[in-house]
Order: sequence, then C-alpha cells, then structure tokens
Amino acid sequence: MRIAIIGAGAMGGAIAKGLLKSKVAKAKDIVVTAKTDKTLEEFAALGMCVTKDNRAAAAEADIVCLAVKPWLMEEVTISINDVIDSNKQIVISVAAGISAEQIQTWLKYNDKIPPLFLVIPNIAIAELASMTFIVPYGATEGQTKNVDSIFRKMGETLITDEQHLGAGMMLASCGIAFAMRYVRASSEGGVELGFKADVAKDIVLQTLKGTVSLLQANGNHPEAEIDKVTTPGGITIKGLNEMEHAGFTSAVIRGLKAGLAK
Repeated sequence: MRIAIIGAGAMGGAIAKGLLKSKVAKAKDIVVTAKTDKTLEEFAALGMCVTKDNRAAAAEADIVCLAVKPWLMEEVTISINDVIDSNKQIVISVAAGISAEQIQTWLKYNDKIPPLFLVIPNIAIAELASMTFIVPYGATEGQTKNVDSIFRKMGETLITDEQHLGAGMMLASCGIAFAMRYVRASSEGGVELGFKADVAKDIVLQTLKGTVSLLQANGNHPEAEIDKVTTPGGITIKGLNEMEHAGFTSAVIRGLKAGLAK
C-alpha cells in the first residue's frame, strides 16, 4: 500500500511520522510533498520518498492524503484530479472547515469522483496517540474499515458524520492545545509553589497521565473520582472551589463553543 501525503506541514508531517512509527506502511511506500528543501530533507532522512510534484505523488499512490492549508485546497485538489483513478484510489482530506461537497466538486474529473474521507486527527498522531474523527463519502464498507484500521493504529478513532466534525475538532484537535495550556498553567503554578520549572512540568504530565489511565481503566465519570479525593474541609475541595469561582468549567465550555460560533 502506497500512501501520498500532499503537504508535509505540521499535520501532514505528523501523519507521515505516525504511519512510519505504527508500521502501517514502510518508509519506501510513503511519499510526501512539500515546497521547501528543508522539509523534504527531514523526511528523506527517515527513508520516505519526497518530491515537490503533487501530481506525481498522487498518481503513484493507493491513498492520497490532502494535508495542505485550507486556503490552498481548491488549487491543489483541482491540479491533481485528473491523475487520480477513482476506481483504484481513495482520497483523504485533513483540511479543517472544508465540506465534503466542496472537495468532491474539486475532485470531479470526467464525471467521476473517487471515494473521499474527511479525517480530523490531532498532532499526537505522530506518537500514535491521536483522537481521530472519520467521515466517509462514496466509500464502500471495506474501504471505510481499511481507513479506520490505518488511523486506529495511530490512536483512537470515531466514525461519525460531517455535522459532528466541528465539535470533534474542538474537543480533540483544538483540544490538545487547550490541554497543553492547562499543563503550562499548572507548571507555572508549581514554580510558584517552589519546584523548578522542569520538575513542575514533569509532575503535571505524570498526574495527567495517571488521570487518563484511571478513567480509561474504570470507566467512571470524572466527578465520581473527584469525590474520592475531596475530603470534607480538605485542601482539594478548597482548590477546586477557588478554580470554579474563577470560572474554570465555564471558561472551558465557552472556549469549546467559541470555535463553533458563526
């Protein structure tokens, strides 16, 4: 299986690295495109095929992953639509905010449109820890299972509909930035409490790792676990209440909804 990543930027590059690390594809079967020699050299050093020619990369692939910036999608998609065989190839778009209908319009060539998947991962895909949303269009059940299998090897997946893609993006794709902001805030608080910056960060990261492991293992609602550690009159409930007075929960929810505001 040969996979072409059209646009090896932050997300495209993370996907390429995830494909290699997960052993979904061998390095020689991954081709990436980019505009700069520096980027191409980085992936060539990993053994991947590299080129600045999007058409050549797309023509040789079984799966074509469009990972260019949203404002470049129309130009790039139209430029390669005549080299894609809709009977043999599938196309994946990881461009946020562009509808399947629009992409299919750009992909259409000689009245044929290849199977299309809207896919929204997050950058943790490079470490095989993404939360990835998948929306199939014009794809068979077998093709959908194949794409889901590929991304499941690089984290968790959810096959959903386009209506929920924006919400998924806020929770998981943008959400990884929100989580990192919490890490930064807690680390800075740890410095104020007396730890060195690197030590504080490591403490916060391990605490988050433990939180995730605990919730995944027992399936409990977070509040049920919070109740276990908030003793009456204790310091945990005092800290939580102070954060809530500052609007912690409200701020998180408003931040998630802000990205969907029109």
